[in-house]
Amino acid sequence: MAVVLAAAATGGTLTLRTLSVRPGPLPEARAIVVPHGGMPDVAETLVRSGVIDHPVVFRITAWLTRHDGPLHAAELEFPAHGSVRSVLAVLRTGHPVQHLLTIPEGLTSRQIMVLLDRAETVTGTADRPPDGSLLPQTYAYEYGTPREILLARAQAAMGHALDVAWADRAPGSILASPHDAVVLASIVERETARPEERPHVAAVYLNRLRLGMKLQADPTVVYAASGGLGVMDRKLSRADLERDNPYNTYRVTGLPPGPICAPGLASLQAVLHPTASDDLYFVADGTGGHAFARTEEAHSRNVAQWRALSGLASGHGSPD
Repeated sequence: MAVVLAAAATGGTLTLRTLSVRPGPLPEARAIVVPHGGMPDVAETLVRSGVIDHPVVFRITAWLTRHDGPLHAAELEFPAHGSVRSVLAVLRTGHPVQHLLTIPEGLTSRQIMVLLDRAETVTGTADRPPDGSLLPQTYAYEYGTPREILLARAQAAMGHALDVAWADRAPGSILASPHDAVVLASIVERETARPEERPHVAAVYLNRLRLGMKLQADPTVVYAASGGLGVMDRKLSRADLERDNPYNTYRVTGLPPGPICAPGLASLQAVLHPTASDDLYFVADGTGGHAFARTEEAHSRNVAQWRALSGLASGHGSPD
């Protein structure tokens, strides 16, 4: 009798071992959110998701191998046709799936919040941060990360980047504070998409600040006219340029009170390490770049050339 029972037990063990290493039903690799809870909850989730088809085998094998470590609740990626053994290995040692949120340079806080609201794998709500307080870059996060945590990371990243950049600024900079650097960098960010032009554009505005000239930066007017959105569905008008607003640099002298977007590291470096130049003006050159000038006469010629290329008969003659 003892021999028969031993044989039965041996047969059961062999069957369990066979079932635990047999390929599973999942047709292709897939990320599954494994919930917090007991073994029955985990097994039910895996069955419902098509990862396993023998929950009893899964639970027994998990118990028999319990000394290999606890099962983790997270969003995990399971391999195609993974066996019960490989599924348990993922549950014990797999890294949570990483999602990515990219904050491009030049977005306003309102635009960034739209990106964050569309991120389906984050949770909770968050207050809109001040413009210029977030560092544009790609942030990796796990399923269920609160929105406020992501924003806090982006703010901390900007704080660190600004501290490093400010400490390494060029000698003789007329910018009075890191805040001023971010404000000017945000204007430079919106003025040109060409990295090689940023230090030159920064030099123009720094020269104007040094001489007490108005910046006359169109992006600041757009920011004011759009209520901080940063984009408009029409061109700037004469009324926009004459509107009394602290961000309208056609009316106020000096920097606006705050940033108009999230500047990237390149724009921060540009305002802290500008090109050595006496230029005071620039205008689009019709090729995606800008033509720079030191005198108003030279600038007028550049503006006339731009108007000819653009087929325009008139314009407001701003620095850009």
